[in-house]
Amino acid sequence: MATPRVLALTTGLLYVVGGCAVALIGAGLGQRQTVRALVVAVAAVAIVIGLALLGWGESLPRWCFHTLVATGTVLITVMVATAPTAQAEVAFAAIYVFIAVDAFFFFAWPQAVLQLGLMLIAQTVVVSVHGRGGPGVALALALLWTSVGGVVGAIVRVASSARVDSLTGLANRRGWDDELRSALDLAHRRQVPLSVALIDVDHFKRVNDQLGHAAGDDLLRGLAEDWSAALPSDSRLARRGGDEFALLLPGRNGPQALVVVERMRAAGRTQAVSCGVAEHQRTETGGDLLRRTDAALYTAKAAGRGRTVLSGQEHDSLVRDLAVALERQEIEVVFQPILALGGTEAVGVEALARWERPQHGLVSPAEFIPAAESAGLIGALGASVLRKACAGALLLQRSWGQDLLLTVNASGRELTEPGYGQGVLDTLRQTGWPAHRLVVEVTESLVDGSTERALETLAQLREHQIAVAIDDFGMGYSAFSRLDTLPADYLKLDRSFIAPITTSRRRLAMLRALLELSHNLGLMVIAEGVETPEQAQLLADLGCPLVQGYLYGRPLPPALCALPSPRRAADTGAGNPPPGQGRSRTPPADRLSAVSEA
Repeated sequence: MATPRVLALTTGLLYVVGGCAVALIGAGLGQRQTVRALVVAVAAVAIVIGLALLGWGESLPRWCFHTLVATGTVLITVMVATAPTAQAEVAFAAIYVFIAVDAFFFFAWPQAVLQLGLMLIAQTVVVSVHGRGGPGVALALALLWTSVGGVVGAIVRVASSARVDSLTGLANRRGWDDELRSALDLAHRRQVPLSVALIDVDHFKRVNDQLGHAAGDDLLRGLAEDWSAALPSDSRLARRGGDEFALLLPGRNGPQALVVVERMRAAGRTQAVSCGVAEHQRTETGGDLLRRTDAALYTAKAAGRGRTVLSGQEHDSLVRDLAVALERQEIEVVFQPILALGGTEAVGVEALARWERPQHGLVSPAEFIPAAESAGLIGALGASVLRKACAGALLLQRSWGQDLLLTVNASGRELTEPGYGQGVLDTLRQTGWPAHRLVVEVTESLVDGSTERALETLAQLREHQIAVAIDDFGMGYSAFSRLDTLPADYLKLDRSFIAPITTSRRRLAMLRALLELSHNLGLMVIAEGVETPEQAQLLADLGCPLVQGYLYGRPLPPALCALPSPRRAADTGAGNPPPGQGRSRTPPADRLSAVSEA
C-alpha cells in the first residue's frame, strides 16, 4: 500500500514514538527497580529499531515489516503483562493503537486482519487473565483497536485507489511513477544499481478485435498474476495503461535485470511480449531513464517482437554520432527502381536512408532509426531524408526524361509528432516535388497499432493527394480480411512472401488471390524482393502491376542510377497520379494498361 521509503519512515517513527511513550510511562512507576529496568530495556530496543528503520529501512524487503509489526506486538504485550498497576497496564495497552494503524495503513486486508488478530489475542489474554483490568477492559480495548484499524484501512484504500489499476490490481502509472522517484532517490543516496523494464503485449489489438475486449482484459489479468508470481519480492510491477506494463528492479544492474525479465517473460502463459530494459546511470533523470528503456522496447519490437533488448552505452554513443551526422547533413539517400508489369519500364523509385558512421562503417537503418526515435531525432532525420529524396528524384526525372513515383518510408514516431503532415507539405513546396507523385510507406504493424494521431496524419496526407503504402505486407500476421480497412493506396508485398512463389503451390495460389482481391479493392500492388528471372516471370504471368528487387537494380545514389528503359512516361502512362483519398480509385490494371501493353 506504500513505497518502501514511506513504509520505512512511518514504521520507524512509530517505533521511536512508542519507545519514548514506554520510557515516559516507566518514569512514573516509582521505586520498582526490576520493572523500571525492563521498561528501559524495551524502550531502548524500540527506539534503536526505529532509528535503524529511519536510516536503512528502505532497502528491507516487505516481509521484514510484517516481522517488525509482530515484534512490536510482542514488546507491548511484555509491558502490559509486567505493569505493576492498572493505570500502567491500560497506558501500555494504549500503545497497541500503533500496531493497528501500521498494519492497516500498509498491508492488504488479509495481512492487516492477521496482524490485528494476533494483537487482540495477546492483549485479551494478558489483560483478562494476568492483568488487572478484567474481561471488560480487554473487550473495550479490542473494540477500540478494531474500529481504529478498520477506519484507517478504509481511508487508506480509498486514497490509494488513485494509484492502483482497477483491472489487474497492480500499481497504475501514477503509483509506479511515485515508486520510481523513491527508488531513484535511494539509488542516488546509497549508490546502488537500479534497472527499469517496459513490457508491451505483442499484437494485443488483434486479441481485442478478434476475441473481444473481455478476452483482452482476461489476458492482462492473467499475465499480471503470472508475472507477479515469478518476480522477486522487492520488484514493483505496474500497468501503465493499455497493454503496457512497467517493472522496477532495485538493486540490480542491467544484465541482472535482463535475467529477471526473461524469467518473467517465460512465465507469461503463451502470449508473446516485447521488453526493453535499461540500467539507471548516475547523471540521468527518471525521464532520461524511461526514454532509454522505451527505445530498447522499440528496438525489440522492430527486431521482430517476442524478445528483450537491454539498452547500453553503445546506444548513447550511436545517438551522439547520429546527432552530429544530421547537423552536418551526412545522412545520404539512395534509390531502388520500381518497375511496371513485366519489369520492362521504371515508373518510380524508393528512397532509402544510408549512414556511413565514422570509424564504424555503414550502419543499418534498423539500428539508427530506433536510436533517432529514442533521442527525439526522428523528426530531423525524416525531414532530411525526405528533402534529399525529393531533390534526388527531381534529378532522376531530368536524367531519365520521364515522370516518376517517389516512395519514402515513415516511422510510427514521425506520424505521431505534431506537425509532421504539414512538414511534408512544406518540403514538397520547397523542393518542387508534386504531391500526387509521393507515396509515404508505413508498416502494417504500425497501422495495426497506430494511435489516433497517426491515423489522422495519414488521412491528412491522403487529402493532399499524397498516397500511402503498406510496407512489408505478408510478414507475420497479415490477413486478407483486413485489406478493406487499411488506410492505404499501395500494398508492398514483403520479400518473405515473394521468395517461395516458385517452389510453393500454396504460396502461389495465395499470391494469385491477393492480386485479384487488391485489384478489386483498388489497391496497387508492389512486389518487393524480386531476385530471380523465375520470380519475375511468375509475377508477370499473374499480372502483378509493379515489381522491385535486386534483379532490377540495387539501391544507388541518384548520380549513379542508370535508366532501365528509354521509354518516356508519356508513352507508357507512368506519369498518371497514384490514387488518393477522395479521388477515383481506378483499378490498378486500368491505370497501368499502357505499361502492360508495352
